[in-house]
Amino acid sequence: MIPPSINSAGDRNAGALDPAVAARAWACGWAISRCTPAPVRRSGCFQISVGKPGQTTRYVLPALDRHLLQELVTETGPGSWLKICAPRESVSPLLSHHWQFHEPEFLMSTDLRGGDATAPEGYRMQTDKVGEVAFARLIAGSGEIAAGGQVAIEGPFATFDQIVTAEAHRRKGLGRRVMTILSSIALDLEARQGVLVATESGAALYKAMGWSLVSPVTAASYPTAQAG
Repeated sequence: MIPPSINSAGDRNAGALDPAVAARAWACGWAISRCTPAPVRRSGCFQISVGKPGQTTRYVLPALDRHLLQELVTETGPGSWLKICAPRESVSPLLSHHWQFHEPEFLMSTDLRGGDATAPEGYRMQTDKVGEVAFARLIAGSGEIAAGGQVAIEGPFATFDQIVTAEAHRRKGLGRRVMTILSSIALDLEARQGVLVATESGAALYKAMGWSLVSPVTAASYPTAQAG
């Protein structure tokens, strides 16, 4: 179910990218942002070799393909993660009891636009770029990182990732300012479309900034023995 605070039935998916396009852009951008190998395109999904103890492989499904999902459930094991562009109530009956569901997520997109890309009063801005990933941080007077995030550029697409505001600096508009700074950087790097996967609270902020819902995302993982 899509909470009304994220999108109402009247404007659902208005101006959003096609889910297949958005999911591909996000999968490729996420891999760039997290320094993993590029996704391998399979029939109906994108497979990312993450290579971490608790997450060996990630599968991104742009739509709910029941036959494919049953295949993945059969062939995968501990350390596998699923990101499926479909609501949980549609996915849940197809997964075995081994799979653990995570909080609801939302695939979103926007036409990039500029804005005030300066640091607000009391903070200084720090930006950097490594390869195809640009970083932005807002530093408090104490030297603490108050807010930050990164954006990965892949052709015309900019994938926003790890947007975080420290607890002591929340409700000051810093997350919004970080997004604006990263959007301006992405535009300078010739990206034109933004994509991201947000939590429910993050999606409400992004909607207020003009982002559109592409699809709800069901996230599930098969825990490793260590995690269990």
